[in-house]
Amino acid sequence: MAEWIALDRLAQLPRAERIVGIDAAGSAVAHPQFRTRVIGWQQAFAAAPGRDWALYFDDTLDFAAALFGAWHAGKRVFLGGDNLPGTLDGLAPRVAGFAGDVPAHLAPLQPRDAGDHQAELAVLDEDALELVVFTSGSTGAPSAISKRMRQLTREVDALQAAFGAQLDGAQVHGTVSHQHIYGLLFRVLWPLAAGRAIQPRRFFHEDLVSALAHQPSVLVATPAHLKRLPEQLDWSSLSGQLRAVFSSGGPLPSEAALQARALLGVAPTEVFGSSETGGIAWRQWSAEQPQWHPLPGVSWRIEEGCLAVSSPHLVDDAWWQTQDRVEADAGRSFRLLGRADRIVKIEERRVSLDALEQQLRAHPQVQDVRVLVLQGAREQLAAVVVPHNGGVAQWTDAQRRQLSQALGAHLAHSHDAVTRPRRWRFIDELPYNAQGKITAAALEALFRPLLPVAQWQQRAADAAVLVLPLEPDLVAFDGHFPQAKILPGVVQLDWAIHYAREAFAMPPRFERMDALKFQHVARPGDRLQLTLGWDALKSVLSFRYVSDHGVHASGRVVFGDA
Repeated sequence: MAEWIALDRLAQLPRAERIVGIDAAGSAVAHPQFRTRVIGWQQAFAAAPGRDWALYFDDTLDFAAALFGAWHAGKRVFLGGDNLPGTLDGLAPRVAGFAGDVPAHLAPLQPRDAGDHQAELAVLDEDALELVVFTSGSTGAPSAISKRMRQLTREVDALQAAFGAQLDGAQVHGTVSHQHIYGLLFRVLWPLAAGRAIQPRRFFHEDLVSALAHQPSVLVATPAHLKRLPEQLDWSSLSGQLRAVFSSGGPLPSEAALQARALLGVAPTEVFGSSETGGIAWRQWSAEQPQWHPLPGVSWRIEEGCLAVSSPHLVDDAWWQTQDRVEADAGRSFRLLGRADRIVKIEERRVSLDALEQQLRAHPQVQDVRVLVLQGAREQLAAVVVPHNGGVAQWTDAQRRQLSQALGAHLAHSHDAVTRPRRWRFIDELPYNAQGKITAAALEALFRPLLPVAQWQQRAADAAVLVLPLEPDLVAFDGHFPQAKILPGVVQLDWAIHYAREAFAMPPRFERMDALKFQHVARPGDRLQLTLGWDALKSVLSFRYVSDHGVHASGRVVFGDA
């Protein structure tokens, strides 16, 4: 398959007029037309100073032509994951210039009019030419990974050996960007090598069905997209045209894999690897929790509980130890057990929790911070922040919202919405334990609070008033009423006693309740005003919950000495 590194060799594959791809207007682009585009870019890059150039294109076929033009001009190509200002600013000191869909002030290079259509294009030197990708465009300090063309060629060979037989004649559609290594391999380099037509753009759910239904197709997707396949679309119209579904970039949950298989009629094939290692293994969801099988040419072993690999996709013959915990399975297969470091994946975007924390600490209002991943129906980032000015318990909702918005804006220059914290907690001190450590459980508990954040309005020896915002993640809403989230009456009683003990000097022993009434249910989003009264002579606590909906509950509690 390595003949794709000689672009003119493509013309000798099945037919001289073979279709390289489909342009944005829907017209087929044959090899001679694609070759002319490559020559136009080759001439432009050859005349441009400097070795290193950055490419960003929305259109995949335009990107492929510019990529090969740059390589034929001997350039080293840098691929940013997006064209956000922070990404482009980070690339600018590394490169001589940009080409593609970037702002005009960066003076993007333009292709020349290829006057000599017969100009010779030499075989590309797979040991000399390089491509630079980044581990993430969203960590604030992405690591550059240099890939020799030889590594890319061997990986394309492995993909074709593993999956190519079932894909002859299929067009390649994708929901992933070619600016990342996964999309680059599956939507550009492998199709070029195998003679499958490149589609110009990423598809989304609304137009994906019609695109896949018209001819034999391959879908290159991610777990984020496969988890959101709308059931109401007419997936039956695919009528067997879909040959394969690939997923990579993060773990595909079993529920999403099995649902995708039911809707699409094809069991997803998941490919595991990284920018550093290239492709490592694959599994197909024809059954629940399938094991991972190494790609052709990949060797693996377990070192200190983590996966180590050796393959032609690496820069040399040395073993590469990953931070992925594994256990051996039957035969040559294995199972993944999770990451061993603080690099996490959110919606298939790799994020460094350490880098996020470092950037947040640079904000003038932040004294300290911890970032974590909250599990649930959808994983999301959360941040626990200690502000410089303190006194968080007295803050209003508006103050909390204002700071969370300011910190989100602070991160927006280099992090998109997916890779920024979505939930925030502001506290006066991080939850250190007796050993002086902050545990994940303690941080997670802040987002599953047992009690609401009390906003005290009045505190005296015999009377107190406070406001209790009912956040939907309060533990008190869990499980008591399966059909709806309602604050149980026993919880309201418990809270009244809890906050009364904070406000008053009360005897330790509970004796009885008097005149207890529950009049309106309390739900997430309500703001309860709790009025407390303490009669020290009679040892009687009175309480009353009200909100905009009226009186929710009231009663009296009698206490006695131990």
